[in-house]
Amino acid sequence: MYVDFNKMPENSRVWVYQAERTLNEQEASQLKRRLTAFCEGWNTHGNLMPTSFDLIENQIILLAVDESNLGASGCSIDSSVRVLRELEASLGVDLTNQGKVSYKNNQTIKVSPALGIKQKVLAGEISVDTEVINPLIKEKSHLNQLWIPAKSSWLNKFFPN
Repeated sequence: MYVDFNKMPENSRVWVYQAERTLNEQEASQLKRRLTAFCEGWNTHGNLMPTSFDLIENQIILLAVDESNLGASGCSIDSSVRVLRELEASLGVDLTNQGKVSYKNNQTIKVSPALGIKQKVLAGEISVDTEVINPLIKEKSHLNQLWIPAKSSWLNKFFPN
């Protein structure tokens, strides 16, 4: 069952998905309608779970499940990925590929393939203080750490010590 994201418990499990580009308002509206409908029926073994989502800056998707009474099963998680893949096809945007890095450049979210990120660091496009998405977020209570300095991420290995 859908619950407003702000009302989800702090210990809710969270998945972070990154679009490689900002969605326009029509696309964002379509995504919100589809995810709301999905969350209304998201279940594990036929039992509805309190679920929600948030769309940050029309580019970052947070899916959340309150597992305090019932854990999300593998099948229920697979169903969320299926919906995201449907959205990928209808919107023409990559959401589920985890091989990318989102970072802020002049307060704009940029996305780069992880394989090419070292070149962005060497070119000075990403500095030690550039905010990057923390892909390790697993719980709503940790969302205050969604954006972390590059020096606090795995990108630190590319900076001179």
